[in-house]
Amino acid sequence: MGKIKGNLEGTYNKDQVAAAANAIAGIANSGMGALYGPGTDKAIGNVKTRVKPEFFKEGDNVGKLAREFNAAANDLAKVAAGGDTAAVKTAFGKLGEACKACHDKYREED
Repeated sequence: MGKIKGNLEGTYNKDQVAAAANAIAGIANSGMGALYGPGTDKAIGNVKTRVKPEFFKEGDNVGKLAREFNAAANDLAKVAAGGDTAAVKTAFGKLGEACKACHDKYREED
């Protein structure tokens, strides 16, 4: 996200943006949900989780937010390949909104 934001605020490099967008889409489509299996709602050693307990109780909503994140990530990758800065800025904003929707609801503050 930082690489894309930097390009949108500075000198735009289509290749850097496309590479970053593809990496984000790869993560979005990697099966991230598997990272949140049984027991991951608890600290492990000295590493505390930042996931709120509601995340593990509201599967339907979590799934909806995950699908929205995947769609936004895939759209950004597609748009970034074309190199249209304005279109990338719009798609990047939508991806940011998708990330924020989950983080705001299900992630504890530092």
